[in-house]
Amino acid sequence: MVAQTRVDFGGILRPPGQLDSATALQPYRGALDERLAAHLLRRAGFGGTPDEIRRYAAMSPGDAVESLVRFPAMTDVPAPTVFDRGPYLHELASLTGVEKKQLLNRLVHQDVEGMENVRLWWLNRMLTTQAPLQEKMTLFWHGHFTSYINYSAMMYGQNQLFRQYALGNVRALTHAVSKDPAMVLYLNNNVNVAKHPNENYARELMELFTLGLGHYSEDDVRESARAWTGLRFDRFTQTVAFSEAQHDRGTKTFLGRTGDFTGDDIVDIIFAQPQCARFFANALLSYFVYNDPEPELVDGVAALLRKHDFELAPVMSAIFRSNVFYSDRAYRALVKSPTEFVVGTYKALGLPQIDPSAIAASKQMGQILLQPPNVAGWPGGQNWLTSATMIARQNFVVRMVNSQTLTSSSWLQQIPMQPAQAAQEILSAVVQQDAAPASRFQLEGVMAGSGVSSLKMLSPENLELRIGQAISLAMAMPAYQLN
Repeated sequence: MVAQTRVDFGGILRPPGQLDSATALQPYRGALDERLAAHLLRRAGFGGTPDEIRRYAAMSPGDAVESLVRFPAMTDVPAPTVFDRGPYLHELASLTGVEKKQLLNRLVHQDVEGMENVRLWWLNRMLTTQAPLQEKMTLFWHGHFTSYINYSAMMYGQNQLFRQYALGNVRALTHAVSKDPAMVLYLNNNVNVAKHPNENYARELMELFTLGLGHYSEDDVRESARAWTGLRFDRFTQTVAFSEAQHDRGTKTFLGRTGDFTGDDIVDIIFAQPQCARFFANALLSYFVYNDPEPELVDGVAALLRKHDFELAPVMSAIFRSNVFYSDRAYRALVKSPTEFVVGTYKALGLPQIDPSAIAASKQMGQILLQPPNVAGWPGGQNWLTSATMIARQNFVVRMVNSQTLTSSSWLQQIPMQPAQAAQEILSAVVQQDAAPASRFQLEGVMAGSGVSSLKMLSPENLELRIGQAISLAMAMPAYQLN
């Protein structure tokens, strides 16, 4: 039994509780209300409109989770416009001087434009998809197996890879991403050859992707690097292939095993280590439940991963159905990333499409999709909340709640004229009533025109203005910053 700490959000103090390791991962037997349904939709997606939240609140926890874990077929989703520089490289090789520089500049410009296209396409897919968990898992893997290459076609290809394996087999994904062109280039595995092994990917594969520090030796890094030799990147086709001539066929000893290993053998050996399941269990719990999960909870999820041979669908289903997921400690325990904040705001307002300005807003909040700051990814958590990023969040919300937005919203047009009732509906839709008494009183005052003499009388002419002010206030509340 591990004591939980008190958590304060928006002035609401939740009492300390205890984790019962015997029942933490057993199915939650309570009913879903709107608060818990919204909690599930934030964690397994990007939130929901008031109608979506009410619909999920009417389901059993099992049925709600099942509807999220079972992805509908979506083969008709149009792809973004990306730029493939491969066909231009033969021409580039034949040029010199000013002409070569001009073509290079054009290629870079087109890739920058292509990257923006992919970012906006992905944001809108997060907003409108019928499989929100698929996009949430794609975002999770993007932050886990981090890489960044300013080639839009490659980054889109990697994004599709993460989507393909969203709830698939983690071992199979690790095999695939190890040979993904963006990853191979990002961590220099394309220059890893028998005569001069490059250790970058070998090290990060263990340190950041599968095991964590302290669970391998420097000898393991060197031997793994030898096993990964031979992957070559063809810049004309923009693909990765294996070159036997560049591969080290000597005997290697890695994590206590000896043989003529390849990179695929390295992945299989890593996944045979008990620590590998614990590493992924900790990562999943920290992203979807709460930070610093108890060792007993990590061991429980690790056991599920091993039981299901690293197939993720049954594991995530068990997590989202569990007692611990619906516990006080898990509720609003995670800070929204800028992407979650942006997409969740469009979702909460019931808006149908994200516009390009959202990319700049997310950047000001500290996150550029498809461009993590380094191989460790975004630090996340409390790091998302600084004085500068909080101002950026509020500026984004203020820009969002203009008259055009309010007119387009699927539910704000129905806000009643009565100030107290209007305030209650806004609090329910935005933070599910998770507001401190002082914040609630302030919001009700805004709707009643408190302190604004020209708005004393509520009328259709000033209703939009008051709603905009109230929405901005609600989305500035501490609870709204949390998932």
